[in-house]
Amino acid sequence: MNDRIVIDPKVCHGKPVVRGTRMPVALIVGSLAGGMSFEDVQREYALTLEDIRAALKFAGELVEQEQYHPLPG
Repeated sequence: MNDRIVIDPKVCHGKPVVRGTRMPVALIVGSLAGGMSFEDVQREYALTLEDIRAALKFAGELVEQEQYHPLPG
């Protein structure tokens, strides 16, 4: 985990958020995937470019760790 993204069970039910905010990583990534620009996300959620990049990096690292194991059948 990087220094900008935190997981705290007392904040947003333990979902990863930008440090010092209640802004979930999933909302940031979803907003970008939905077509918002980096500038739109910065303005809408009062985040820095570094916050947005950290959220993307965090999400990318999670995806990288995922593995698919099909059930025999």
